[in-house]
Amino acid sequence: MSKPYDAILGPGGGLTKEGQLPEWTKTRLDRAIEMQTTEHIIALSAGTVHKPPILDRDEFPLFECSVATEYLVEKGIDSQKILREQASYDTIENAYFTRVIHTHPRQWRKLLIITSEFHIERTQKVFSWVFSLESPRPAYKLEFMSVTDKGFDPQIILPRVEKEKESLKNLLQVKERINTLKQSHIWMFANHGAYSASAKPRRKRGDALKSY
Repeated sequence: MSKPYDAILGPGGGLTKEGQLPEWTKTRLDRAIEMQTTEHIIALSAGTVHKPPILDRDEFPLFECSVATEYLVEKGIDSQKILREQASYDTIENAYFTRVIHTHPRQWRKLLIITSEFHIERTQKVFSWVFSLESPRPAYKLEFMSVTDKGFDPQIILPRVEKEKESLKNLLQVKERINTLKQSHIWMFANHGAYSASAKPRRKRGDALKSY
């Protein structure tokens, strides 16, 4: 795929207890800055269901994508070239809400998704699946790029890698039942703990939680 892309996507990677970006998320955003020519950068994620939201000094919740936006602006990116996706609480919804909120209305088809090495396999499978549902014409063309897991303590990265394997296994089971955007919407709002009126989120425990 030749540059420029229509948009560059940066999945969120959690916030520290002080409301700052962890090093691995900064690494993703730094690569997005390096890759940008004329594209918009879409900062993804509201947060996670695994931790209470971080609050700012006025006790308003901090969205991951909002903190990422501040970082991008501080690094010299024009705020008019940044979009936020602040509805998602995991990788599947990163893809779903990016598609329905941003890329579909703007008819963007060439997308670059940048994430960490520990997250790249699941990210690729999730985005490729979600953006293939009822594929438009012309079809989406996705490219994926991984960056180093800079900033991860080995005691954190190992349980997070195991969590990624578990989530990938669950994803493959879900994919078998979902072939349309309508079906993905029904599944999400009937079964996903962050969105369903009847389901509760399955919150993680242990060292893997430090990676959110």
